[in-house]
Amino acid sequence: MRWRFAFCFRDRVALQINFAVCAVVAWVSLCATLKIIEKMTMLQVKNINVCYGDVQILWDISFAVNKGEIVALVGTNGAGKSTTLKTISGLLSPRGGEILFEDIVLHKMKPFKLIELGIVHVPEGRRLFVEMSVEENLDMGSLKGKARTERQKRKEQIFDLFPRLKERRFQLAGTLSGGEQQMLAVGRGLMSKPRFMMFDEPSLGLAPILVKEIFNVIRKIRDEGTTVLIVEQNVNQTLAIADKAYVLERGKIILQGTGEELLCNAHVKKAYLGV
Repeated sequence: MRWRFAFCFRDRVALQINFAVCAVVAWVSLCATLKIIEKMTMLQVKNINVCYGDVQILWDISFAVNKGEIVALVGTNGAGKSTTLKTISGLLSPRGGEILFEDIVLHKMKPFKLIELGIVHVPEGRRLFVEMSVEENLDMGSLKGKARTERQKRKEQIFDLFPRLKERRFQLAGTLSGGEQQMLAVGRGLMSKPRFMMFDEPSLGLAPILVKEIFNVIRKIRDEGTTVLIVEQNVNQTLAIADKAYVLERGKIILQGTGEELLCNAHVKKAYLGV
């Protein structure tokens, strides 16, 4: 009898130990998963409100960009897309909410500090130095840190990506075609070795064949390790390359999903694709 009691007691203790070990393993696994998810998230925009004077443009905007993604903000002109990028870049200050880049608070930083974090903004309208040559414009994108020491190597990589820029390396930027200027704007941004790149209307004013080329380049940039946030009115092309997308209307996010999901969405088809 005493032997049976000892045997049952031993089994009970062993069972409790097994349960305890399983619980610890599950907890460690959960913590590791949460840490991985945390590391994956590069940019978090949380409930931001943005105004121009007394006029509110963005209303409680929230979205996230994970490492290695192409994330798109799409919508009509005046929806608040460019305002969102300018706020992330520090050119505008939110009235409320917060913007985090890998848990670093962005909305309180000076815009020029963002380049040190690996954040680049290719603005709408290219904003080139039109009286400087193509090569000089590229040099302006590599004035900080490691990008400066690797300038020549990086420049050759840009010329491989955009052979036409190499052909026109001594030509004034203001004399380039619209498509070539857009290539130069993208190239100048890439010169700083960005980890996170924002594009504001990269296809604006381009011929259809160049639009396709620019979107192929953006996909290639992502494939080579740079995370991308793109703002566009060309909804069809943008959603076709986007891993995730948000639809902005009148300063509010009204829809979100994968690029493929939104391409099939009835509202998106009717409002933006003319279907």
